Amino acid sequence: MTRTIELMLNPIRSAKQGAQINVGKFNEDYESIVTELSMHPDDMAAIGASDGDRVLVRTEVGQAEFVCQAAKVPAGMAFVPYGPPTCQLMGGDTGGTGMPTSKGWTVQVQRIDPQ
Repeated sequence: MTRTIELMLNPIRSAKQGAQINVGKFNEDYESIVTELSMHPDDMAAIGASDGDRVLVRTEVGQAEFVCQAAKVPAGMAFVPYGPPTCQLMGGDTGGTGMPTSKGWTVQVQRIDPQ
């Protein structure tokens, strides 16, 4: 049975992402950067995940797959660099600001069982 937990997701800009953007976004290096989800080790344990496991992240508007990595982040929170996968999680409502909400999303996270 796959376990699901609820976390607060915070998309970020990372230094690695910034350096890679000068090389280009359309390559495996950039894709690996924007699909790496940093989680607290206890949160990973709660869903039975280890470093390098694939996880499914869902919001009320979409879902995307990421590779999870244990990190020194607060329990109950997860971080991922902005990129195409985070765009799949964003809604279109801008609240009149012209920019969708892009931080502090409540998400459901579950490990994807290996095939």
